[in-house]
Amino acid sequence: MNRLDLFPRTTTIEQDSLTIAGQNLASLASRFLTPLYLYDRSTLDFSAKTYTDALSANYPAAAHITYAGKAFLCTAIAQWTQSHDLFVDCTGEGEIAIAVAGNVPRERILVHGVNKSDADLKAAVTHAATIVVDNLHELSRIAKYELHNTSLWLRLLPGVTVTTHHTHTQTGHHESKFGMTREELLEAAAFCMEHHLPLKGIHFHQGSNFRDPEPLLPAIEMALDIAKEIGFSGEWHFCPGGGWGVAYHEDELPHPSIENYVRGIAEAVVEGCRMRGLELPHLHLEPGRSIVAQAGVAVYRVGVVKRHGDKIWVLVDGGMADNSRYAMYGARYSCLPVSSPGGERSGKVSIAGPFCESGDILLEDLPMPLIQTGDLLAVPMSGAYQLSMASNYNGARKPAVLWLENEGVRVIQQREGIANLLQRDETL
Repeated sequence: MNRLDLFPRTTTIEQDSLTIAGQNLASLASRFLTPLYLYDRSTLDFSAKTYTDALSANYPAAAHITYAGKAFLCTAIAQWTQSHDLFVDCTGEGEIAIAVAGNVPRERILVHGVNKSDADLKAAVTHAATIVVDNLHELSRIAKYELHNTSLWLRLLPGVTVTTHHTHTQTGHHESKFGMTREELLEAAAFCMEHHLPLKGIHFHQGSNFRDPEPLLPAIEMALDIAKEIGFSGEWHFCPGGGWGVAYHEDELPHPSIENYVRGIAEAVVEGCRMRGLELPHLHLEPGRSIVAQAGVAVYRVGVVKRHGDKIWVLVDGGMADNSRYAMYGARYSCLPVSSPGGERSGKVSIAGPFCESGDILLEDLPMPLIQTGDLLAVPMSGAYQLSMASNYNGARKPAVLWLENEGVRVIQQREGIANLLQRDETL
């Protein structure tokens, strides 16, 4: 498969150098320094439109796409979501505050979380139209608030696992920390009725970055059975999660079909409601990384090349502080040199960062052209779950983030400096 297929849709090779949205990556790295993150609007737009078009074509009632704030959220991204009328999933008061700053209207903010603090709940009631209730204890706390403009969904733990590359990305199995069992959820529904709480929907989520939608079907059946038992009627909401997969490595191409995924869910919900005599709900999908991952590219500069036995280490100026996914669950990546990306791949290299951890690795044993000190490397599929989990480990400063659109460039997050590290500290 062509490694370029992992990059944003506007990626080209001009004068033997990678460009995205008409911007030369070497020039951007020189101007804005490295590590550097780039987001291509055209790719984001295409992903969002693919989802909304698929829903329109396959689901005959109201349907909505929710952007996963945890994948990557900043004010500019929050603003962008509204150009496609997306809902925004927020976990906690911090993400809620970013969504509000990005002018996401109340009716499109929904709040998740397995252990919401008092501050989280207060922010949710103040700014969000929907709270997804994770557990019975949380529900009893929510009952103390006035919920004039906020409705509740209950999160089901379906006990059905999807296949992902690591157990840490599975959320729907019986031993998961997320959600309520069938019995707990029915108890929660009875509590809502007793206390006149605005129960409006059911939500579940089974995992992230999966490719086979088949395990969703029994979970959908279970959730619709519960909806029938609760007695939802009129306008109600149903969210069978999301987390649809993408290819991170050329060995995984092509990307899984969004259209097939959406069609399968829509057909299951329509038929399941027909069989149970349920009115069709507002159907919500949470695509997660499959909206934003391909739009993002990380650019690093090579500092040192080492050969230890048969192993060639290429050490760059970023790593687990801006992308912890390899260290956390062995995520695979690919990359290309910014200059001469089509060069002959002369051997396998492993790319790692400058941090004092053996797990500070970006990728291993990837065929690459000859790499030298000072070269720039571009890692595609870097748009999701990287910057949102970034840290200041070893005093690292988080990288600048650029928005590429119509052959223009805009900084949407400033690079952190030493002052950012020191301003939070107090002396003894």
